[in-house]
Amino acid sequence: MSNPTSNIAFIGLGIMGSPMAVHLAGAGHAVAGYNRTPGRTGALVAAGGRAASSIQDAVADAGVVCVMVPDSPDVQAVLTGEGGVFDSAKPGTLIIDFSSIRPDVTTTLAEQAHERGFKLLDAPVSGGEAGARNAALSIMVGGSAEDFAEARPLLDVVGRTVVHVGPSGSGQTVKAANQLVVAANIQALAEAVVFLEAYGVDTAAALEVLGGGLAGSAVLDQKKTNMLTRSFEPGFRIELHHKDLGIVTAAAREAGVVVPLGSLVAQLMAAARANGDGGLDHSGLLRGVERLSGRPTGSRDGRQGDLLDHRRKES
Repeated sequence: MSNPTSNIAFIGLGIMGSPMAVHLAGAGHAVAGYNRTPGRTGALVAAGGRAASSIQDAVADAGVVCVMVPDSPDVQAVLTGEGGVFDSAKPGTLIIDFSSIRPDVTTTLAEQAHERGFKLLDAPVSGGEAGARNAALSIMVGGSAEDFAEARPLLDVVGRTVVHVGPSGSGQTVKAANQLVVAANIQALAEAVVFLEAYGVDTAAALEVLGGGLAGSAVLDQKKTNMLTRSFEPGFRIELHHKDLGIVTAAAREAGVVVPLGSLVAQLMAAARANGDGGLDHSGLLRGVERLSGRPTGSRDGRQGDLLDHRRKES
């Protein structure tokens, strides 16, 4: 951007938004943060930012508005609602939407922003809470090349892989594909863990060697400990991944393409949510595999290795 520092409004200080806003403040920017649930501004204030009392207060002096909220209706409310960004920000303001929402909603919002004299980028992120805290997010950006160039210095503060992927809506489309790949990997890893445990294998050792071969992945590296310890503190919640897979399946239907694996994983994610696991990390898909396998969820139970023990007795 033309100035080394900017006045930034950051709306949405949840698991992802808070550390991102903190990084921007730490880089020397004047960041005013707003969250609709009170009490989420502490980390930003400690980093030198300011707690805003409303969206209007946050965006009053901002040249850039960042948004990180859960779903399409939330983004629409923040931008187009009464007293929202479109009503309150200065003309020419650059809006960076880090949320993961429907591509068609993003396209409509970009058109509305342009009509109101604003610039809008869709810039959904991948990397979960760890990526946000470590400023190591992958950011897929849709919008004009000129707006992307303006935003790039800020995106580089919070992300490690920052790529302009096309016009408005493209970022959300790429994010939908990302969520399909991640969900399929998590489900496969969960099935592998339950399978290995059924045979009494040293599962930690097995995952170590699998991680060194073609089966290795960022999902395996980041989620294996969750599954081994049955610790599912949310880095990215099942209920949000459920929402994202709904975007995938709807967009695929609209485009006339088939995503059979995506549809199956979407149903498994929905089942996890229906069974009360929506607030868990998406690695909690393991619990669904345990349920389907007739094993208690949440612990490595005494039947682990039962098939191997039975075969040893027969031999």
